[in-house]
Amino acid sequence: MNRAPLFLLYLNVLAVATCGLIYELLAGTLASYLLGDSVTQFSLVIGIYLSALGVGAWLSKFVERKLARCFIEVELGVALLGGTSAPFLFLAFGAIEWFQVLLYGLVFLIGTLVGLELPLLMRILKDHVDFNDLVSRVLTFDYIGALLASIMFPTLLVPQLGLLRTSLIFGILNALVGLWGTFLLRPLLTDRELGGLRGRAVLVIGLLAAAVIKADDLTTYAEESQLSSAIIHAESSPYQRILITKNETGFQLFLNGHLQFNSFDEYRYHEALVHPAMSAPTPRRNILVLGGGDGLAVREILRYPEVEHITLVDLDPQMTSLAKRFPPLAELSEHSLDDPRVTVINQDAFIWIDQQSDQFDTVIVDFPDPGTFSVGKLYSTFFYRKLQQRLTDDARIAIQCTSPLVAPQSYWCILRTLEAAGFHVQPYQAAVPTFGIWGYAFATRAPVDPPTEMDAQIASQCRFLNSQIMQGLFESPADIQPVEAEVNQLNNQILVQYYEREWSRWE
Repeated sequence: MNRAPLFLLYLNVLAVATCGLIYELLAGTLASYLLGDSVTQFSLVIGIYLSALGVGAWLSKFVERKLARCFIEVELGVALLGGTSAPFLFLAFGAIEWFQVLLYGLVFLIGTLVGLELPLLMRILKDHVDFNDLVSRVLTFDYIGALLASIMFPTLLVPQLGLLRTSLIFGILNALVGLWGTFLLRPLLTDRELGGLRGRAVLVIGLLAAAVIKADDLTTYAEESQLSSAIIHAESSPYQRILITKNETGFQLFLNGHLQFNSFDEYRYHEALVHPAMSAPTPRRNILVLGGGDGLAVREILRYPEVEHITLVDLDPQMTSLAKRFPPLAELSEHSLDDPRVTVINQDAFIWIDQQSDQFDTVIVDFPDPGTFSVGKLYSTFFYRKLQQRLTDDARIAIQCTSPLVAPQSYWCILRTLEAAGFHVQPYQAAVPTFGIWGYAFATRAPVDPPTEMDAQIASQCRFLNSQIMQGLFESPADIQPVEAEVNQLNNQILVQYYEREWSRWE
């Protein structure tokens, strides 16, 4: 075998490693997306996949004849199974009670097949390459493939193609590698084997290509079956999957499958979030909003005529752009992000806060719930201490803190973390029909009484809040009382653990 076919076979190793890791990352992402509990799901998927690689490598020793044919058959099996894995799991979720068994079983099967491939290919090459060179070259291409997959998956594939298309396209790539292998390994195959393998490879490529063409329809069908509402807008950004659905009550925003608001009652949530912090004896002029890329919190802030400037920091430019260009959302927010007093900054608030010198007299924190470590860091003592450095002496802060009724440890963990960072904190809550009882924190640098009065002109523009109701927000009912909770720090992220455990009981 000359150098050219040898090099092409090493490229096969590269493709095998890249595709294998892509399927693992797809399974982990889907598990987190569909089941929540991202830490546990990713850990289980990685562990099962790696153990399956070992099983596949062990099974390879039982293949004693027709190595080239077996390698190509396995390649086509990985192509079909891995390529259809994401669409299949999307469609199966919600329809099968034992979905997790199906998910982990599929991961194990794909890992086993991928684990078979490299030992078979190494045995095919062993008669043509020195053993030391063989091992070093195969492992080098294997690790390069893993690097390529890990870089491309979050930066290019998912944002540009989405989960389903990524799965299907890499299935086609696997099948093409199998078809290519029939040419590279031609001397090791009989004419009968060659015809059958090439025919099956073309069939697999055709099936997957047809699925790619129908990928949008498959995605819409799968997501609508999960959400039980018609999807009126869908897009994927480098950070999240953005969906807007519509039903008889109004329209709803979902990020990565998690409901952010329902237009029917979002005003209750946002009025309760914004107005206690804005109802201060001194004017609120320079406002910071962290999160809240939908513009709904900004809408409430702009009701105050003394506001001079609002800085909105939201990670995802596609979310803030959608708030401006999608008519139902732009109308709901009263085109707040187009107001000249609003500056939108698309950056990670965790990094941005350390780069600022401005001082703010009001901060509204509307981050997503702390279901992942990437969000949990924004609820840590480290972040809150950084935030405190950007505040005026009489600044007021309002933070959404998940449900104190459903997730009491999560709620009180956030409050204890604020206190540990040096804030004086008062809990309050509001009833939002879509979410139930929702909790907030009112925090200041020095002790102050909770707000009890709303400006009459502002109250006249609200649909929910007035002075009397605002006082009631700070009265805790008997079933919402403090519970023991640790402080959330960067090195433990205990809040994410609380959150996953408590909310998983309701899913």
